[in-house]
Amino acid sequence: MDWTEDESAILDQIERFAADVLAPRAAELDETQTFAICHLPMMSELGLMGLNLPEDDGGLGLSGPALYRAVEIIAGACGSTASMLTAHYLATDSLHLGADAELRARILPRAAAGALGAFALTEPEAGSNPADMRTTARREGAGYRIRGSKAFISNAGAAEFMVVFAKTDPDAGARGVSAFLVEPGVTPGVSVAAAERTMGLRGGHVFGVTFDCLVPEENRIGAEGSGFRTAMRVLDNGRIEVAAQATGIAAAALDASIRYAQERRVGGHPIADFQGLQWMLADSANDLAAARALGYAAARLRGTGTRYATESAHAKLFASEAAWRIADRALQVHGGYGYCRDFPLERYLRDLRIFRIYEGSSEIQRTIIARGLLA
Repeated sequence: MDWTEDESAILDQIERFAADVLAPRAAELDETQTFAICHLPMMSELGLMGLNLPEDDGGLGLSGPALYRAVEIIAGACGSTASMLTAHYLATDSLHLGADAELRARILPRAAAGALGAFALTEPEAGSNPADMRTTARREGAGYRIRGSKAFISNAGAAEFMVVFAKTDPDAGARGVSAFLVEPGVTPGVSVAAAERTMGLRGGHVFGVTFDCLVPEENRIGAEGSGFRTAMRVLDNGRIEVAAQATGIAAAALDASIRYAQERRVGGHPIADFQGLQWMLADSANDLAAARALGYAAARLRGTGTRYATESAHAKLFASEAAWRIADRALQVHGGYGYCRDFPLERYLRDLRIFRIYEGSSEIQRTIIARGLLA
């Protein structure tokens, strides 16, 4: 992949940070369930919180493919940190794509400098179909009264701002959804529950959030009824970033299995000499190459002004499922040691499992792809 000189320098810096800081602490974050915001000061200093934003919004303005590679590097070192970071990108993308210039100028440079964001779309009874949401935003005085609950909201416990989706017209389905900026620290009536106890990404905390708060009209992101369209455009980006996370972790698993196969000896020979194991490695390399190709193909469309829902669905679906196969084979290569927590393979598998669910489950991605075929 060809990068600009500036992008190459940024990616080199991210690789050093991932190797020197993230990877050595990844197991500790998982074991202790330490929130990945512990890395936020250094990530902010390096500009990682604004990689997805153009320079006009305070970011570094990476191209889509370079951003894909950046997320892949971070995820390969620490899945929890990548999860925290990409959830922040969902919030800032919402403002970049949907907000007016005044609201963007008020929030995005601060977000790129490290003010953590959260993307509050999912609800207890509205996950795969966000149009079923029950959270409402009704006119009250010079603003909106937001009432309702959200579930599994990454970063909410430490977020300085949230992008909250709510029904301004409960009878209009998806066309009645609007988006709002909510700043928990200055807005009374936002209650965040304790972090959920999750199977994987245990340092990338998710929370339930309850709202009964008043926000000013200028905090509405775009026109009334435009929220669902904004969310879908944001999720096109988010699904590419999920694909990048999946390929990053899968690459780490494949690298670990190659090293182990070359070092582990049976009958005086490294197990890498055995054809059956070689084929497992070859299948994993093939899966990884295909996942990356789909991911980069979708990433090249980012920022072009065209919709790429089908391409991002292809990337997310294939990468999330291929990464699971790669990590599972890697654990098999390690044998009993792979099942032990002293090795990272079981963590990779636990971290990867959610990728087939969030940002639209595998079943939703298949539906998106099929609709594109039948349109």
